[in-house]
Order: sequence, then C-alpha cells, then structure tokens
Amino acid sequence: MYTALQKIHKDKDAEPTEFEENVAQALFDLENTNQEIKSDLKDLYINSALQIDVSGGKKAVVIHVPYRLRKAFRKIHPRLVRELEKKFSGKEVVVIATRRIVRPPKKGSAAQRPRTRTLTSVHEAMLEDIVYPAEIVGKRIRYRLDGTKIMKVYLDPKAKNDTENKLETFAGVYRKLSGKDVVFEFPITEA
Repeated sequence: MYTALQKIHKDKDAEPTEFEENVAQALFDLENTNQEIKSDLKDLYINSALQIDVSGGKKAVVIHVPYRLRKAFRKIHPRLVRELEKKFSGKEVVVIATRRIVRPPKKGSAAQRPRTRTLTSVHEAMLEDIVYPAEIVGKRIRYRLDGTKIMKVYLDPKAKNDTENKLETFAGVYRKLSGKDVVFEFPITEA
C-alpha cells in the first residue's frame, strides 16, 4: 500500500511526529494532484520537518531532505515551495539538506575527518540552502565592542523580487538551527 508514510524516512527507524506526517501527506498529495511536478516528486522523500517561530509572530516550516537528494529537490524548489506554502497557509517553507557534523579526531589518531563534516563547513552550506534560489555574493562579520558578533550576508540583487519578503524568516531559521545571528541584505548598487 502506497501512503504518505513512504515520503518520510527517519534515522534509526524513529517514529515521525504528527507535524512530520502532515508534511509527508502534503508531499504525497502534491505528487498525486500536481501534474507538472509529479514525475520529479516520485522518488523523493524527506528526513524530518519542524516548525519554527520567527519574529513578528510568523512561523516557518523547515524541511530536512537527504543530502543525496538535494540536487533533485533544487530542480523543483521554486514550484515545490510555492505549492507547500499554499498548503501551509501563513507559513514560509525552507528546504535544507541534512548534513552531519563530526567531532575533531583525538590527538594521535590517524583518522582524518572530511572538510565537509566540520561545524564551519556545515553552517556555511546550511546558509546557502536556506537562501536558495538566491545566491550569496558577500559576507561580512561585524564585531561589536561588547564582544558580540553579527554576520551580514549579501544576496544577489537579481533574486530581490522573490526573496525580499523572506529575509526575516531566513535569519530566524538560521539563528534557530546554528545559534548565530545573521542579517540578510541586498548590496546597494550605485547608478
């Protein structure tokens, strides 16, 4: 029997939460009703989903997809996000690939960890996933006198129409997932 539970695969056979089942059901419904993305959604599934409170009383739906399937999800990303935002009215949808952070090897150990498994690398990749389809064109870190730091991320002005209203959501999701404060802006172009 093919059901919505085929659209979610949790690690270590954990049971999906009610919200994750709702997201899986939405994906299942989209596959059965929307003809333009039906063939693309056929083999895709998610790892987990969570709901995050963002500033201003908004909510965001963060969907974690397997790392191997991120390219397939990126192909249909704009259409998929648009359809899911219709289903979860009033909530913005963010799709992120699931990545693992591996601790540094112990002293004297011959094992090396891959560069892609470091905390810094995973957080950088997560930032790119959050703002997709916009591209990051620059980053600045500002250190304040009281010791706090704020990262400013400049997005490609070409995507301004699509992503301008989601900047607060992007910042809230990144803060919740990584614990770092970030401000998204578009670079000021001089005429």
